[in-house]
Amino acid sequence: MTQHLFDEMIAAMPYPENFSKDAVRPHYQAFNEWLSKQSPQLMSQRREEAETIFRRVGITFAVYGAKDEDGAGTERLIPFDLIPRVIPSQEWSMMEKGLVQRVTALNRFIHDVYHDQEILRAGIVPRDRIINNAQYRPEMQGVNVTRNIYSHISGIDIVRAPDSSGNGEYFVLEDNLRVPSGVSYMLENRKMMMRLFPDLFAQHRIAPVAHYPDLLLETLRASAPDTAADPVVVVLTPGMYNSAYFEHAFLAQQMGVELVEGQDLFVRDRFVYMRTTRGPRRVDVIYRRVDDDYLDPLMFKANSTLGCPGLMDAYRSGHVAICNAVGTGIADDKSIYPYVPKMIEFYLGEKPILSNVPTFQCRQADDLAYTLANLKDLVVKEVHGAGGYGMLVGPAASQQEIEDFRAALIADPSRYIAQPTLSLSSCPTYVESGIAPRHIDLRPFVLSGKTVQMAAGGLTRVALKEGSLVVNSSQGGGTKDTWVLEANDSQVHRPPPAFLSTQQQMQSSSMGSASSL
Repeated sequence: MTQHLFDEMIAAMPYPENFSKDAVRPHYQAFNEWLSKQSPQLMSQRREEAETIFRRVGITFAVYGAKDEDGAGTERLIPFDLIPRVIPSQEWSMMEKGLVQRVTALNRFIHDVYHDQEILRAGIVPRDRIINNAQYRPEMQGVNVTRNIYSHISGIDIVRAPDSSGNGEYFVLEDNLRVPSGVSYMLENRKMMMRLFPDLFAQHRIAPVAHYPDLLLETLRASAPDTAADPVVVVLTPGMYNSAYFEHAFLAQQMGVELVEGQDLFVRDRFVYMRTTRGPRRVDVIYRRVDDDYLDPLMFKANSTLGCPGLMDAYRSGHVAICNAVGTGIADDKSIYPYVPKMIEFYLGEKPILSNVPTFQCRQADDLAYTLANLKDLVVKEVHGAGGYGMLVGPAASQQEIEDFRAALIADPSRYIAQPTLSLSSCPTYVESGIAPRHIDLRPFVLSGKTVQMAAGGLTRVALKEGSLVVNSSQGGGTKDTWVLEANDSQVHRPPPAFLSTQQQMQSSSMGSASSL
């Protein structure tokens, strides 16, 4: 079968030497016209300016130990690319409906797992996949949470790949439901683009994302216990050495809530309090960026210093909300991912709007046999893996790497799933040699409170290494601003003054305040 390629911007593949108007997709044409008028010197200057600002603001992530492969140190900037990923309104509308559907079903599933287990009794999800799963928390069995919502903040990884006709189709690659990160980069990328190229925002109707912290705070407050008239929200961080610490501090600041560590909290009479200079203050909602195992040393890891002793007792008593809920990881385990389409049909009575990537479960004999026979063509992942580690990308692997992975699969097949190597969509990206196609994915952030909602956009990650399909920042990936065009934007390129003015004001004030983090 002929391999089709799909690029978000360029309709003709391979890349033409010069992006002619005919080669550019309609929703990118205004941007391409603008780009053609920019000198290489100006764009290089803007790239340097972006790096300087990001460094000054402190927008970094951390890499630890063996992951620090090039010896560059733990603190790094995520490379930022000046060419945005642009999504037309009709595509976003379809994706948004699919995301709402998927996250709603996943929340129904988690509640069911910890209560009636109807989906297990129906045989749709095998019971052993739940009971024997490392992410299953029996401590949550029978515990009621506000609105039956467990994943308040869901980061759903979306990829685009060509169908048999060569047209782009969106697939869900992963569900991140525990402590999904990256939204701060979505917000800062938008501020950066508006700062560097304000004229671009006068030529496009781009849906805003700056209101995301307001949506997040609204979602968190909606999760508070019914007894909390004016809920007090805090962000719980493992501390400054965590890879996503910038994001923890940034979101707390943007929401106007306290950033706390475990040592700042204590439990009295099954209520949670934080220590302040004015004495103890009751806490109603904890937006936790700490894994389950470290939340409460009395319930989970006894040697944890990152959590708060007695927190689970207060939580199970209904006196505090934890977002995302304890035990949510049962639904984002990669061994559960293949069952999500069936969950949607079971709980909602609907056909899935967004498709899964076909997945082989190596714990099943037939799937294992197929995987072992086709390792050179597959991507193999650990079911609990993250960050792009613990995986094999068959087409890019050496024979020795394939054989080493074969041995690991045979030794413990239940640890792995396998998927075909999708021909992921690409997007023009600035690299050392100039502009070249690089593979991308998208992580929209779905908020579940009184309603399910999201800012129009997400974090677009780009694999900067030529030919690489791994977009994770710890593996050399970068990011792009994500533009969702409002209706009729591709034909209307006039400035929306009120929107632009508001966005610029927010950008200006935020850039100033963020530099103090």
